[in-house]
Amino acid sequence: MNSFQWTVVGTVELPALNFDLLERWLIMVARDHGKLVGDLNYIFCDDTEILRVNREYLEHDYFTDIITFDRTGRGVVRGDMYISLDTVRSNADERDGDYDTELLRVVVHGLLHLCGINDKGPGEREVMEGHENEALYLLSQLVSNNEF
Repeated sequence: MNSFQWTVVGTVELPALNFDLLERWLIMVARDHGKLVGDLNYIFCDDTEILRVNREYLEHDYFTDIITFDRTGRGVVRGDMYISLDTVRSNADERDGDYDTELLRVVVHGLLHLCGINDKGPGEREVMEGHENEALYLLSQLVSNNEF
């Protein structure tokens, strides 16, 4: 039922992540939100590509860390998520945070959008951050319990 694709576009390299663990984690997060996982395509790119996608499809002229194209239906999350590794890096630096943690936050952020959680309206950003933090805690528990 579920299918994950992890690809790159542009000048970036595929991040060194434990994709088996990430897939199990994302399936659990979706399940916690009452969803099943269908086809999820994570496309890692650079700022040049994210800006092109943002301009072409959303008519926005700015950099962002993730753009999520939602194809969810009937309780099954499906979508394409473009993640700019350049912006993830600059956001981590700006927040004095860890790059790997910021990347994982962005990966789950896209899934949470597909689960119906928004972050643009009043108070929604805080709700999204709460769900991100819960998901990151779940991942830390999987790692600490050696469940990978």
